[in-house]
Amino acid sequence: MERTTCCIVGGGPAGMVLGLLLARSGVEVTVLEKHNDFLRDFRGDTVHPTTLRLLDDLGLAEQFAELPQRHLNRLQLPIGPAGELFTFSDFASLNVKYNYIAMVPQWDFLDMLADAGKQEPTFTLRMNTEATELIREGGRVNGVRYRTADGQTGELRATITVACDGRKSFVRTMPELGLRDFPTPMDVRWFRVPRQAGDPAGGIGLIREHAFTVMLDRGDYFQVASIIGKGTDPQGRNRPIEEFNAALVRYFPWMAGRELVRSWDDVKVLHVVLDRLRKWHVPGLLCIGDAAHAMSPVGGVGINLAVQDAVAAARHLAEPLRDGRLRREHVAAVQRRRWPTTVLIQRFQRLIHDNVVGPALRGEIDFGSTAHLPLPLRAMSNIPQLRKIPAYLLAYGAVLERPPKTALR
Repeated sequence: MERTTCCIVGGGPAGMVLGLLLARSGVEVTVLEKHNDFLRDFRGDTVHPTTLRLLDDLGLAEQFAELPQRHLNRLQLPIGPAGELFTFSDFASLNVKYNYIAMVPQWDFLDMLADAGKQEPTFTLRMNTEATELIREGGRVNGVRYRTADGQTGELRATITVACDGRKSFVRTMPELGLRDFPTPMDVRWFRVPRQAGDPAGGIGLIREHAFTVMLDRGDYFQVASIIGKGTDPQGRNRPIEEFNAALVRYFPWMAGRELVRSWDDVKVLHVVLDRLRKWHVPGLLCIGDAAHAMSPVGGVGINLAVQDAVAAARHLAEPLRDGRLRREHVAAVQRRRWPTTVLIQRFQRLIHDNVVGPALRGEIDFGSTAHLPLPLRAMSNIPQLRKIPAYLLAYGAVLERPPKTALR
């Protein structure tokens, strides 16, 4: 039988940030990650200014700056018949230290956090170890049962178990947590296309002719999210890939003459889910990040929200865990702190689903004419100062969480 103070299930951004903050505060932490490494294609690679500020506080800014990255300074839409690029969100206009979103391969970011954690004597990261079941005794969770890649099984008991293993977490099936699901009109195809010198920089969006596409500048390629109607991916794959590429050139004429997507095998699908647990905790268990609330990709805020959950959890749990006086009220405080922000962002995403994404996919919105632009976009086209509002909300969100002072360097 093995024991730790805090067992964190899942080595994604939320799990690794929480593990590092708690370990720096003197709490014994064990992070269980079922994979052998952090390499995943088309994971969210956005690091928002709130996370950049956190890394600065933790003394990791220099290490982060050494990672391969591109800075997303603005988001643009091609508007009008000529497709002129219109900036509707200008991060560079913000008078703050980190006025950009860093595009960094998530595996590099997680490797950096893992290396920082290994410097702490109370931090343990166990790769190839999948949590398979909760240990439930006397009305509370006392840890997890696990299985390693080579088939070995065991138990890891803990004062608190934190589920950070995403929207497919097995703990989400617990009826007492009360999963609430919201309908979504879309799924997302992820793929890459080459980028050449002279191509637009930053983030580029397009809403036109049943098409809703976002391209993120990654240096020598664009990471592309093509939004499609819910459940329509299989029928689209019956068409030749050449038709798919021809549509891209029709939407972005400056991409003509280059090799784009080679086959449908290079196009991955994200089945969009928007939901949240009514309760994020039971005695001995806390859920944060996508395990507590699966977010739509609208706004690209899912990772930022998960990291801020982790920071809030560390601030509320570090001291009582270190001193051996953790009570349920400490765990409940995490949900009370993060619940309003979660609900606000999900309501905003549902509003975008109902009024922009859904109508666009049905061909009811035409951004090919400035006359048909929604009023907020028309206002931003005439008043550049208004572009700071979406930039700030996307970059910093509604609430900025601060880490426990014991974790700072």
